[in-house]
Amino acid sequence: MSDRVPPVFAPPGQGGAGQGDEGGAARGPSWPPEVYEDRHAGGSVSERLREHMEAFPDFPRAGIVFQDLMPVLKAPDLFAEVVDHFATEAVRVEADAIAAIESRGFLFAAPLSIRLGCPLLPIRKQGKLPGRTLQERYALEYGEAELEIQTDAIGAGNRVFVVDDLLATGGTLEAACRLVERAGGTIAGLGVVVELVELEGAARLAPHELLALVRM
Repeated sequence: MSDRVPPVFAPPGQGGAGQGDEGGAARGPSWPPEVYEDRHAGGSVSERLREHMEAFPDFPRAGIVFQDLMPVLKAPDLFAEVVDHFATEAVRVEADAIAAIESRGFLFAAPLSIRLGCPLLPIRKQGKLPGRTLQERYALEYGEAELEIQTDAIGAGNRVFVVDDLLATGGTLEAACRLVERAGGTIAGLGVVVELVELEGAARLAPHELLALVRM
């Protein structure tokens, strides 16, 4: 799949991979980005993500500390680097489709899908998808919810990289993995921007490989 990967995003004024250096323009970063140890990014991307995140206590309910990633979207270079790291991991695990969990997972999975030239498979909340769907209920920190996927969304044998913004208890990603498998796909790997380590959500996702860009 890696031969289909377009050049990485480059800041304005810089050339992407494969572009010439006419006019003294600096070249953009090479493909692929550095692959990080133990499937977790270290150093600069993790540190910059922490700098851009903002915590909101008691949102959406009392006792929940909400980690807001919206400021990351205001920093295009950082946003692009997040997509680059996910792309590197998706290529490594030989994924040929990207699944996105509603709603903030869509923000990171959509550019990743375009980046890799892979189909995007939306996993949505109950009642949001038309036609025949598969459903999975799961527990949240503050109640229960249901995810759905269209029955024909995944081709038999598709290797699917599942993307969400944050891993807490793991219920949402676990339900998404079950949906992908029930629809005929194979989980190639999982990618989240933030993992809340003390909630031990990663343990319930084994044996699937998980990439977390920030572990808190």
